[in-house]
Amino acid sequence: MRVAALGDAHLGRAYYPYTTDSGVNRREADFERSFDAAIDLALAQQPELICWLGDIFDHPRPTYRSYRVAQRTLARIREHGVALVAISGNHDTPRLPGTGSPYSALADGFPEMHFAPGLQYRRFEIGDLVVHAVPQMLTVEATLEALDEAAAARSAGRTNLLLTHPRLTQLQPKHADINEIEVDKGRLRADLVLLGHYHGFARVDDAMWYAGSTDTFQFSDEPERPKGIVVVDTDTGECRHVALPGTRQLVTLETVYALGLSPAELSERVLERAAVAPAGSVARLYLEGVDPQAYRMLDLQAVRDATAALHLKLEPQFVSVAVPSELPSVETIGGQWDGYLEGQDLTGLDRGRVRDLGHRYLEAAVEAAG
Repeated sequence: MRVAALGDAHLGRAYYPYTTDSGVNRREADFERSFDAAIDLALAQQPELICWLGDIFDHPRPTYRSYRVAQRTLARIREHGVALVAISGNHDTPRLPGTGSPYSALADGFPEMHFAPGLQYRRFEIGDLVVHAVPQMLTVEATLEALDEAAAARSAGRTNLLLTHPRLTQLQPKHADINEIEVDKGRLRADLVLLGHYHGFARVDDAMWYAGSTDTFQFSDEPERPKGIVVVDTDTGECRHVALPGTRQLVTLETVYALGLSPAELSERVLERAAVAPAGSVARLYLEGVDPQAYRMLDLQAVRDATAALHLKLEPQFVSVAVPSELPSVETIGGQWDGYLEGQDLTGLDRGRVRDLGHRYLEAAVEAAG
């Protein structure tokens, strides 16, 4: 059987203050467009089964807009007569049992498709394939129980495909994420395993792969690596990554080494770099050894006018940094964490949970240091 799989579309994620002519956040529109293109790409492979590997939505309570994008996509898959299995991920699984899942609502509208909306293992028989769907759970213990249940439900006479959304101890990501469930790959027992969660395609072993995301979210996602889908032949066990063209570029421009530059020279170098940023890209520019006073004199509007990028972020690395006049004490560090969060854009995240996790880690660090 030919299986096409994709994950981590994060429909609804919006950042940077730029909108389309119709008023939609530019990055949100990017993720929608990439998801639609990924579905087209998947259908072009003429699969018998399409798998959604979690985090199709960026939040367990997606907007009407995001929900309609998913609905329209499911209608297209149904029109092609292709089966679908979908699991939830760490972003689009409700934090509390009983609050409902967007996948459950989709299942009501598309009863011929197979959904594992969260918090319980599901087993589906599709032709000669048995799909074991382990969605995001609330705890590691519940995840391990579900994985053991899936292993016990394997069929001896058919190919067993496991779908799940963990962080594996064998692969270390470049950044931490919310509500991650970390497990050892040895607990994932099946003939073939397809994984969501990491945003880059990765081969874990001969029968286990991360599909990656359908668009690039941040520079830690290794934007130089193409996004896309995976296609698996369940008869041969072969898996190939199919790149998705046309996503918005995230580029790092050539660094400006600013040590000793006058304000005028610094401005000239920055404007030169800004002018070569690819049109429509999200770009960043490191300024190494820059004098704080020279940086303050940069005309940021002139920099914006000089670039065709959608967004250009300057990353100054100052030649000297003054020591803070007031260092945090153990007694005040929790309050400073709260103050820091107030100024952060936590779109798609549970602000209260982020705050509580920060306090928990800080308390643990203080206790360990004592």
